[in-house]
Amino acid sequence: MPVFDFSFTVDAPLSAVRDFHSDTSALKRLTPPPTFVRLMSIEPLAEGSVSKFVLWVGPLPLRWTAVHRDVSDRGFTDVQAAGPAAAWAHTHTFTPLSDSRTRIDEHIEYEHKTGAWGIVTRLLFSKPNLWLMFSYRRFVTRWFLRRRSVLR
Repeated sequence: MPVFDFSFTVDAPLSAVRDFHSDTSALKRLTPPPTFVRLMSIEPLAEGSVSKFVLWVGPLPLRWTAVHRDVSDRGFTDVQAAGPAAAWAHTHTFTPLSDSRTRIDEHIEYEHKTGAWGIVTRLLFSKPNLWLMFSYRRFVTRWFLRRRSVLR
């Protein structure tokens, strides 16, 4: 099973990082162009909450249902209940480094389907593409949290 890990720090307290990721619009903010996200139903982040959405990669719709597990102040895991991959578990871990600095660790374990969807996911979820996606997420997370602290 392939694994992808990505870590970065933000100049924000743990509570701000948790609140940012708990916001039901976070997925839209964190999805890099040219991918478009259509939120079908998003429950507030909690143990067992469900998010249903469609990722549009050009003309290709990737329908996804994720269930949140292991939800705590220090992170959570999105587990694909239905979607383009054979398996997908994305764990977000938030570690306070100080009162105003937090490390975010992203860990994904995934498996490709066979056939045409396997080809699609091998291309979309290749390690270089995941690295680009999470580099974008790092930029957006830092920008949003910096902007949020300035507005307060």
